[in-house]
Amino acid sequence: MSRLETRATEQKSERIDVSWDYELCAWARHFNASQNQVKEAVAAVGDQAERVREHLDRQRQTHRREQAAERPSGR
Repeated sequence: MSRLETRATEQKSERIDVSWDYELCAWARHFNASQNQVKEAVAAVGDQAERVREHLDRQRQTHRREQAAERPSGR
């Protein structure tokens, strides 16, 4: 395989196509997220896997902060 073909394959694998159930399922497992979360992330930031990962990470951090704020202080 030529270097150009290899790069094209890598670029293709870095994109998420939510119209294919098996691919959506695989990405959801990869990101340890639900299929709905992956779909929402793709809708929000596009189909590039790196951007989706960053978006999901930000959502998780926000969720953790909200949970921590809701916990009683114990005082």
